[in-house]
This record gives sequence, C-alpha cells and structure tokens, in this order.
Amino acid sequence: MIVNRRPKLEIIAPAASPEEAAAVVAALERFMRDTAPTRAPEPPAGRSAWADAALLEATGHHLGQRVAWHRVTRRHLP
Repeated sequence: MIVNRRPKLEIIAPAASPEEAAAVVAALERFMRDTAPTRAPEPPAGRSAWADAALLEATGHHLGQRVAWHRVTRRHLP
C-alpha cells in the first residue's frame, strides 16, 4: 500500500483569476514532482554470497558441507 503524502494544493486569492490560480498550482505540483526524492532501489532477493559465506564460517561449516539451510549449499560460494 502506497500512501499519498502530497498535500492537495489550492490557492485562495481573491485577486487571482481562476486561470492564474490554476497556473500557480500546476507550477507548484510540477516543482514538487520534479524535486521529489527518488525511490530507493529494491534490495536483492535472498542472501548474498558474502552473507552465505559468513554464515558458513560463523557456524563452523565448510564449503560443500551439508547444512540445515539448503539454500546455501546450492550456491557457488567463493
């Protein structure tokens, strides 16, 4: 679920015509869209080879040794 955190812009100015107010709101919305921070990239799925190697080393296992977590043994570790 993505939450829309942008405020709904509305100009209340008695001296501005509807066209002028719409132009100012459009310019502000474009500015907010152009200067908004980019989304962070999605993290890669699963553990990295480095994490797998560290897990094997930390638990005292050797490369190719059968372990309880089978995903590690299917990967080619450095």
